[in-house]
Amino acid sequence: MATRTGTYHQQLAQQKRAAIISAATGLFLDNGYAGTSLARVAEAAEVSKATLFKQFPTKANLFEAMVTEHWSTDDDQRPAPRPGDLERGLREYGRRYAALMSRPEMVGLYRIVIAEMPRFPALATTHFDLGKMPFFESVQRYLAAEHDTGTARIEDPVMATTQFMGMISNYILWPRLLVVDWAPPPAEVDAAVDDAVATMCARYRAPRM
Repeated sequence: MATRTGTYHQQLAQQKRAAIISAATGLFLDNGYAGTSLARVAEAAEVSKATLFKQFPTKANLFEAMVTEHWSTDDDQRPAPRPGDLERGLREYGRRYAALMSRPEMVGLYRIVIAEMPRFPALATTHFDLGKMPFFESVQRYLAAEHDTGTARIEDPVMATTQFMGMISNYILWPRLLVVDWAPPPAEVDAAVDDAVATMCARYRAPRM
Protein backbone atom coordinates (compact mmCIF):
# COMPACT_ATOMS: atom_id res chain seq x y z
CA MET A 1 0.00 0.00 0.00
CA ALA A 2 2.83 2.38 0.86
CA THR A 3 4.38 1.78 -2.56
CA ARG A 4 1.09 2.43 -4.34
CA THR A 5 0.54 5.59 -2.32
CA GLY A 6 4.04 6.79 -3.09
CA THR A 7 3.59 6.10 -6.79
CA TYR A 8 0.28 7.96 -6.83
CA HIS A 9 1.77 11.04 -5.17
CA GLN A 10 4.74 10.92 -7.53
CA GLN A 11 2.47 10.78 -10.57
CA LEU A 12 0.35 13.61 -9.18
CA ALA A 13 3.45 15.74 -8.64
CA GLN A 14 4.59 15.04 -12.20
CA GLN A 15 1.18 16.02 -13.56
CA LYS A 16 1.22 19.28 -11.63
CA ARG A 17 4.77 19.98 -12.77
CA ALA A 18 3.74 19.46 -16.40
CA ALA A 19 0.71 21.72 -15.92
CA ILE A 20 2.89 24.45 -14.39
CA ILE A 21 5.43 24.33 -17.21
CA SER A 22 2.70 24.37 -19.85
CA ALA A 23 0.98 27.34 -18.21
CA ALA A 24 4.27 29.20 -17.83
CA THR A 25 5.14 28.69 -21.49
CA GLY A 26 1.85 30.21 -22.62
CA LEU A 27 2.01 33.11 -20.19
CA PHE A 28 5.64 33.94 -20.95
CA LEU A 29 4.80 34.00 -24.64
CA ASP A 30 1.65 36.11 -24.23
CA ASN A 31 2.83 38.52 -21.52
CA GLY A 32 6.61 38.34 -21.61
CA TYR A 33 8.93 37.12 -18.91
CA ALA A 34 8.72 40.31 -16.86
CA GLY A 35 4.95 40.50 -17.27
CA THR A 36 4.32 37.03 -15.88
CA SER A 37 4.14 36.41 -12.14
CA LEU A 38 4.45 33.06 -10.43
CA ALA A 39 1.07 33.69 -8.86
CA ARG A 40 -0.48 34.00 -12.32
CA VAL A 41 1.25 30.80 -13.40
CA ALA A 42 -0.19 28.97 -10.40
CA GLU A 43 -3.66 30.25 -11.26
CA ALA A 44 -3.39 29.21 -14.91
CA ALA A 45 -2.00 25.78 -13.97
CA GLU A 46 -4.78 25.34 -11.38
CA VAL A 47 -2.36 24.59 -8.56
CA SER A 48 -1.82 26.34 -5.26
CA LYS A 49 0.92 28.91 -4.85
CA ALA A 50 2.48 26.67 -2.22
CA THR A 51 2.68 23.81 -4.72
CA LEU A 52 4.30 26.01 -7.35
CA PHE A 53 6.81 27.60 -4.95
CA LYS A 54 7.74 24.18 -3.62
CA GLN A 55 8.82 23.05 -7.07
CA PHE A 56 9.97 26.40 -8.46
CA PRO A 57 11.06 28.92 -5.80
CA THR A 58 11.90 31.57 -8.41
CA LYS A 59 10.82 32.49 -11.91
CA ALA A 60 14.34 31.71 -13.12
CA ASN A 61 14.01 28.18 -11.75
CA LEU A 62 10.76 27.80 -13.65
CA PHE A 63 12.28 29.03 -16.89
CA GLU A 64 15.21 26.62 -16.50
CA ALA A 65 12.80 23.72 -16.03
CA MET A 66 10.79 24.84 -19.03
CA VAL A 67 13.89 24.88 -21.25
CA THR A 68 15.01 21.46 -20.04
CA GLU A 69 11.54 20.02 -20.55
CA HIS A 70 11.16 21.35 -24.09
CA TRP A 71 14.56 20.01 -25.14
CA SER A 72 14.23 16.60 -23.49
CA THR A 73 13.55 13.51 -25.62
CA ASP A 74 13.06 9.80 -25.14
CA ASP A 75 16.38 9.40 -26.98
CA ASP A 76 18.37 11.15 -24.26
CA GLN A 77 19.28 7.86 -22.62
CA ARG A 78 20.14 6.09 -25.86
CA PRO A 79 23.83 5.51 -26.57
CA ALA A 80 25.42 7.66 -29.24
CA PRO A 81 25.85 6.07 -32.68
CA ARG A 82 29.06 4.11 -32.90
CA PRO A 83 31.63 5.65 -35.25
CA GLY A 84 32.36 3.87 -38.49
CA ASP A 85 29.43 4.90 -40.64
CA LEU A 86 29.25 8.67 -40.94
CA GLU A 87 26.09 8.68 -43.04
CA ARG A 88 24.17 6.43 -40.67
CA GLY A 89 25.27 8.32 -37.57
CA LEU A 90 24.48 11.74 -38.97
CA ARG A 91 21.09 10.57 -40.21
CA GLU A 92 20.22 9.36 -36.71
CA TYR A 93 21.25 12.65 -35.13
CA GLY A 94 19.58 14.61 -37.92
CA ARG A 95 16.24 12.87 -37.42
CA ARG A 96 16.40 13.50 -33.68
CA TYR A 97 17.25 17.17 -34.13
CA ALA A 98 14.54 17.65 -36.75
CA ALA A 99 11.99 16.14 -34.35
CA LEU A 100 13.09 18.59 -31.65
CA MET A 101 12.92 21.60 -33.95
CA SER A 102 9.48 20.51 -35.20
CA ARG A 103 7.91 20.57 -31.75
CA PRO A 104 5.16 23.22 -31.57
CA GLU A 105 6.45 24.54 -28.25
CA MET A 106 9.96 25.11 -29.61
CA VAL A 107 8.89 28.16 -31.61
CA GLY A 108 7.31 29.65 -28.51
CA LEU A 109 10.45 29.06 -26.50
CA TYR A 110 12.65 30.77 -29.08
CA ARG A 111 10.24 33.69 -29.32
CA ILE A 112 10.35 34.18 -25.56
CA VAL A 113 14.14 34.21 -25.54
CA ILE A 114 14.42 36.58 -28.52
CA ALA A 115 11.81 39.00 -27.18
CA GLU A 116 13.20 39.15 -23.65
CA MET A 117 16.94 38.94 -24.36
CA PRO A 118 17.57 42.74 -24.28
CA ARG A 119 16.18 42.98 -20.74
CA PHE A 120 17.00 39.48 -19.50
CA PRO A 121 20.15 38.24 -21.26
CA ALA A 122 20.43 35.40 -18.75
CA LEU A 123 17.41 33.77 -20.41
CA ALA A 124 19.36 33.30 -23.63
CA THR A 125 22.28 31.84 -21.70
CA THR A 126 19.97 29.43 -19.91
CA HIS A 127 18.33 28.39 -23.17
CA PHE A 128 21.69 27.77 -24.81
CA ASP A 129 23.38 26.02 -21.87
CA LEU A 130 20.49 23.81 -20.74
CA GLY A 131 18.72 23.39 -24.08
CA LYS A 132 20.78 23.39 -27.23
CA MET A 133 24.26 22.80 -25.82
CA PRO A 134 23.79 19.22 -24.53
CA PHE A 135 22.58 18.07 -27.95
CA PHE A 136 25.25 20.11 -29.72
CA GLU A 137 28.00 18.54 -27.60
CA SER A 138 26.66 15.06 -28.28
CA VAL A 139 26.93 15.59 -32.05
CA GLN A 140 30.33 17.23 -31.61
CA ARG A 141 31.67 14.22 -29.68
CA TYR A 142 30.32 11.86 -32.31
CA LEU A 143 32.00 13.75 -35.16
CA ALA A 144 35.25 13.85 -33.24
CA ALA A 145 35.00 10.08 -32.77
CA GLU A 146 34.46 9.60 -36.52
CA HIS A 147 37.60 11.67 -37.11
CA ASP A 148 39.60 9.60 -34.60
CA THR A 149 38.35 6.38 -36.20
CA GLY A 150 39.53 7.58 -39.60
CA THR A 151 36.15 7.43 -41.30
CA ALA A 152 35.95 11.22 -41.49
CA ARG A 153 38.36 14.12 -41.71
CA ILE A 154 36.98 16.70 -39.30
CA GLU A 155 39.68 18.95 -37.89
CA ASP A 156 37.11 21.29 -36.29
CA PRO A 157 34.15 19.29 -34.94
CA VAL A 158 32.61 22.42 -33.43
CA MET A 159 32.37 24.08 -36.84
CA ALA A 160 31.16 20.87 -38.47
CA THR A 161 28.43 20.47 -35.84
CA THR A 162 27.37 24.08 -36.32
CA GLN A 163 27.11 23.53 -40.07
CA PHE A 164 25.09 20.32 -39.73
CA MET A 165 22.59 21.56 -37.18
CA GLY A 166 22.31 24.89 -38.98
CA MET A 167 21.29 23.26 -42.25
CA ILE A 168 18.45 21.47 -40.48
CA SER A 169 17.19 24.31 -38.29
CA ASN A 170 17.35 26.79 -41.18
CA TYR A 171 14.72 24.75 -42.98
CA ILE A 172 12.60 23.49 -40.09
CA LEU A 173 12.70 26.09 -37.29
CA TRP A 174 13.58 29.59 -38.44
CA PRO A 175 10.89 29.93 -41.12
CA ARG A 176 8.30 29.09 -38.45
CA LEU A 177 9.34 32.22 -36.57
CA LEU A 178 8.60 34.40 -39.58
CA VAL A 179 6.09 32.58 -41.80
CA VAL A 180 2.58 31.87 -40.59
CA ASP A 181 1.57 28.20 -40.83
CA TRP A 182 5.01 27.05 -41.98
CA ALA A 183 4.76 23.31 -41.45
CA PRO A 184 6.56 21.16 -44.03
CA PRO A 185 5.22 17.60 -44.21
CA PRO A 186 7.30 14.77 -42.71
CA ALA A 187 8.57 13.67 -46.12
CA GLU A 188 10.04 17.13 -46.75
CA VAL A 189 11.58 17.22 -43.28
CA ASP A 190 13.23 13.85 -43.93
CA ALA A 191 14.46 15.12 -47.29
CA ALA A 192 15.99 18.19 -45.63
CA VAL A 193 17.82 15.97 -43.16
CA ASP A 194 19.02 13.66 -45.94
CA ASP A 195 20.33 16.65 -47.90
CA ALA A 196 22.21 17.88 -44.82
CA VAL A 197 23.69 14.42 -44.28
CA ALA A 198 24.73 14.17 -47.94
CA THR A 199 26.39 17.59 -47.77
CA MET A 200 28.30 16.65 -44.63
CA CYS A 201 29.43 13.33 -46.09
CA ALA A 202 30.59 15.00 -49.29
CA ARG A 203 32.59 17.51 -47.25
CA TYR A 204 33.99 15.37 -44.44
CA ARG A 205 33.89 11.64 -45.23
CA ALA A 206 37.38 10.21 -45.59
CA PRO A 207 38.23 8.77 -49.01
CA ARG A 208 38.02 5.01 -49.18
CA MET A 209 41.39 3.38 -49.68
